[in-house]
Amino acid sequence: MKKNTLPDFKIGDLTAKIPIIQGGMGVGISLSGLAAAVANEGGIGVIATPGIGMFEPNYIADYLDSNIRALRKEIRKARELSKGIIGVNIMCALTDYAAMVRTAVEENIDIVFSGAGLPLNLPEYLIKGAKTKLVPIISSARAAGIIIKRWKEKYNYIPDAIVVEGPLAGGHLGFSLEHIDAPEFRLEALIPEVLKIVKTYEEKYNASIPVIAAGGIYTGADIYKFLKMGAKAVQMATRFVTTDECDAYLEFKQAYINCKKEDIVIIQSPVGMPGRAIKNQFISDILKGSKKPFKCPYHCIITCDVVNSPYCIAMVLSNAKKGEFESGFAFCGANAYMATEIISVKELVNRIATEYDNAVSGIPAE
Repeated sequence: MKKNTLPDFKIGDLTAKIPIIQGGMGVGISLSGLAAAVANEGGIGVIATPGIGMFEPNYIADYLDSNIRALRKEIRKARELSKGIIGVNIMCALTDYAAMVRTAVEENIDIVFSGAGLPLNLPEYLIKGAKTKLVPIISSARAAGIIIKRWKEKYNYIPDAIVVEGPLAGGHLGFSLEHIDAPEFRLEALIPEVLKIVKTYEEKYNASIPVIAAGGIYTGADIYKFLKMGAKAVQMATRFVTTDECDAYLEFKQAYINCKKEDIVIIQSPVGMPGRAIKNQFISDILKGSKKPFKCPYHCIITCDVVNSPYCIAMVLSNAKKGEFESGFAFCGANAYMATEIISVKELVNRIATEYDNAVSGIPAE
C-alpha cells in the first residue's frame, strides 16, 4: 500500500505538504518549539498568543510590552528552526488583541488565526505589502456568513480560509453548555452547513475560501472523514501535546497520558465561556465553591469577571504549563484520554499518515 498519501493544503499562495494545522494552545503550550516542529513535517505550526509574555521577566508590571516582546521572540525563534509555514492564534477576547495582531503582521507571520469572538475588524491591521493570511475561527454557518460579508464590504477582503471548530475542542468553547452535547452542533453537522454558505460567497465573489475542520479531531481516520465531507484541512491540537517538542513541561504532558475519559470535564471559566479540562483537586475545590485568592494586575481577557472570579484563568493555566497542578489545571480536547506515550512530532505525523492511509483503504482502526 502506498504510504503518506495525505493531500497537500493550499491557502492562497502557500502550500502545506499535509492538510494539518496544529491548533494554538495557550498559555505557553504551543510556542516556537512545537510550531516549528510541525512546520518542518509539512504541516502548519501555530504559536498561541494568550499569556505569551507570562514567562518574561517583569510581566505583571510590564504586561503589554512583555507580550509584544515574547511574541516577536517566539516568531523569530520559529523562523530560525523552520522554513515551513508558521501561524499565530490570537483570541479576539484579548485586551491586547490589536497589539498582538499588529506585531504578528510586522513580523511577517504567514497566517493569523483568530477566534473566541467574531474577528470582524481583523483586516484593518494588515499593512501595505503584507502577505499574512487571515483565517477566522467560527462555530456556526451564520458566523461564517457575517464575517465574509463584513470583511468584503468594509475591507474588500475575503478570508483566506475559515476554521470551523466544533464542541469537542479543548480549552474555551464557542458553545453554550446546553449546545455542547447537542447533535445539531456536532462538527459533522456544522461542516456541511458552513460549506454550503461558503460556496455561495465563493461563487458571488469568484474567490476560494477553504474550510478547515477543528475540534475533537485526533486520528488519521478523522482527517479522512472530514476531507471526504469537503473540508480541505483539519486543525489538531490535543494530539500534539504529548510530543517531545510541545512547549509544556513533562508533567503537563503526563497529565494527558494519565487521564481517563471520565476525568475530562466541562467547567465554567471566569471569562464567561465553558471550557474543557482534565479534572483534578483544584477543579474539584472550585466546583465545591472554593475561591483561590488572587489579584488581577492586567485583565488579559475582556470578558473576564475579575471582581467575582474564583481564580485567575491566566495564572492557573500558566501554573499548569509548568506542571504545578496544586494551583492549576490542564485544558484539553475531548480525546485527550487516548494519549499513551510521548513521541516526536515526526513520529506522530508518520502515525497519522498511516492511520489516514488505512482509512482510505478501509482497514479498521486498531
